Amino acid sequence: MRKKVFICSPFRGDMEGNARKAAAYCRMACEQGFLPVAPHLLFPQFLNEGIEEERRLGISMGMELLALCDEVWVFGEATEGMAAEIAYATEQGGKLQRMSEVRAVLAEKANAGHTAEVKALIKGRGAGRLSEIDPAEYPALLAEAERL
Repeated sequence: MRKKVFICSPFRGDMEGNARKAAAYCRMACEQGFLPVAPHLLFPQFLNEGIEEERRLGISMGMELLALCDEVWVFGEATEGMAAEIAYATEQGGKLQRMSEVRAVLAEKANAGHTAEVKALIKGRGAGRLSEIDPAEYPALLAEAERL
């Protein structure tokens, strides 16, 4: 059985662009053997984001799905809805993986003159780029990168 990962990413604002990004995050999770759960791609098909009551219902149902997931992957800057999801995931104890944090730390280290070491960390996990690494390895990768 696949591990279920909740895709936590922006939707409001540029809804069309954000939906494309969320679909790409889902694809990445799927390609890595996970079952992606992205309520913000499903619920707008039948709930109106512009009607506050329906938006709250969508967020509430999304929280129910989040509770069933093994992990929560966070992409981008947190919106109001994402903040609630992140808070809930944190309360559930360690389900959270902040993709942007790992990417930011690796970029910072590379910019500080550790490009070869950053590449070695990624290659050491049998990958050519960060997106090819199993997100379950991100905490260890982050810890190693912070030691550079």
